[in-house]
Formats: sequence, structure tokens, C-alpha cells
Amino acid sequence: MSMEARVGVVEGGQRALNSALNQQTKQSLNPQSQVGTLNQLLAGGIAGAFSKTCTAPLARLTILFQVQGMHSDVSALSKASIWREATRIVNEEGFRAFWRGNLVTIAHRLPYSSVSFYAYERYKKLLHSTFGEELRGNATTDMCVHFLGGGMAGITAASVTYPLDLVRTRLSAQKNVVYYRGIRHAFHTICREEGFLGLYKGLGATLLGVGPSIAISFSVYEALRSFWQSERPNDSTVMVSLACGSLSGIASSTATFPLDLVRRRMQLEGASGRARVYNTGILGTFRHIIRNEGLRGLYRGILPEYYKVVPSVGIVFMTYETLKMLLSRIHTSD
Repeated sequence: MSMEARVGVVEGGQRALNSALNQQTKQSLNPQSQVGTLNQLLAGGIAGAFSKTCTAPLARLTILFQVQGMHSDVSALSKASIWREATRIVNEEGFRAFWRGNLVTIAHRLPYSSVSFYAYERYKKLLHSTFGEELRGNATTDMCVHFLGGGMAGITAASVTYPLDLVRTRLSAQKNVVYYRGIRHAFHTICREEGFLGLYKGLGATLLGVGPSIAISFSVYEALRSFWQSERPNDSTVMVSLACGSLSGIASSTATFPLDLVRRRMQLEGASGRARVYNTGILGTFRHIIRNEGLRGLYRGILPEYYKVVPSVGIVFMTYETLKMLLSRIHTSD
């Protein structure tokens, strides 16, 4: 299975989408097909942005639950529920607050996808030259190239676009008191109060999640798809890809969610002028959460994350196919 569109640290729904799309959108990247490649990248970026807009309420709920234990009374956290938090948002912040931080999410999507796509192709060529051209086409070598290339491309894209991800977290985590008035104000305030490196808080936890995320998503997807096709060979390839992609996304999200939660909390360290909570790095943050909130604290917010996987996959897949068809017609008419 190709990994052109499934590199990097992406959420469960996006991992599932990319797994499905790879079965439909494999294209040669030679100069003659460059237009098709650009159309694919543009359609994927727009479809991803549209899907994230549709599932933004669930994404914001996930972030709010993930960071609840930082400054809240732990005894009060047991009363938290999706319905209660959603009702609070509507009553106290207004319905539009479900999309707080979504603009920066969309702004993050296209450069992240572009950097991932370009970096993956560059790393793939480098790895093929490292392993030797005589091994090109070997199944084991190709799998290693896909996995290593995807991991390195994910690290590159996450590092380049990380400040946008941090700003998104800070905007989404705001409740009644608005400290950051927008994307530009957030960047300016963070640099002034925390220094330029403040834009990279939590990057270590993000990069640590790249390898496990890709390994789990890749292996679970391949195992499920092989089993399904051996048992039901006549089923639709699209349906098999969507189902296996969704399940691999859920499995990957479950395994890497604690790291994602730690990343979110480290991103909020010192935010809004508040005192720091975690001062001992990634391992110290893990220990602090387990000691104060128990193991369940590492999975705070996992339910809304699960709920958005299947609709995210469906929305992006349909949007992607529609846009790809429209773009191909425009190209043909020209």
C-alpha cells in the first residue's frame, strides 16, 4: 500500500481517509502526470479542510476534555460529559464557539499536506538510492521505504507547521475569558511573553508519536484488508478501504492518544499568563497526570475523538472524489 497521502502525525479520521484514498489515487509522479498530482493535492487539501470544519465541534470537545485536569479540581472532572460540556459551550459561549480555532486548523492543513507530500517523495528517492536500485520493487524494501519515508516526512511536516498547531490548541482551549483575540494576536502574544521557542512547546511529544502512529495505522490496515479480502473477495474495494481505514484510525488513535493528550497540555504551559503546571518534561508530565488523575486521565477526551472518525472519513472521501472529478473536467476542457 502506498503512503503518499498518509504520512505524518494526523488524526484518526485523516489516517483512515488516507488509507482509503490510496486505493483509488495511486498515480505516477513523472513529469507527464504532474498536473494530476497537483489536482490530487489540491483536492485532498480542500476536502480535508471541509471535513475538519464539519467535525470541528467534536475536535474542540476533545481538546477541552484533554486539558481539563490542568487547572481544574480533579474531583470535579468525574462529572464531565460530552452533553454537559456541549450545553455549557452553547449557553456560555454561543453556538459559533464550537468552531473556535477552526480557521487556524484550515490554515494548517494545506501547508502540512504540501510539506508531507513533497518531503515524502524526496525521502523516498533518498532511501531508494541508499538501499540500491537493484532492490527497487522488492516487497520488503518497498515497505521499509514507505514506512521510513512516511515517518521522516511526518517529522518534517510536523516541525515546519507546528506553531499553527499550537495556536490552534490555545484558541480552542479558551472558554469564557478570551486571552488570544485571533491567529495574529496569538502569535504576537506568545512570542512576546514566552519567546519564539514558546511556539514549539510540546513538539517532542508530537515527534515521538510519528513512528507509533504510522506503524500501527499501516500494520492494522494491511492486516484487516488482507483478512477481509481473503474472506469476502467480491466486496467493493472502496467499502473495504473505508472500513479498514476507519478501524486502523481508531486503533492508532487509541494507542497514541496519551501522547496527544500530553502534547496538548504542554502546548498550554504558561498560556494566558497562567503559572506552569508541568516542569519535568514528557515523562514528568505523564507521571503527574497518572498520579493526580489516574490512568483514565491519559484518555480524557477519547470518546469525541472516536465519534468523529467515521463521519470524517465519509465526508472527506466524498468531497475528495467530487473535487477530483471537477478538476479533471476543468483540465480536460482547457
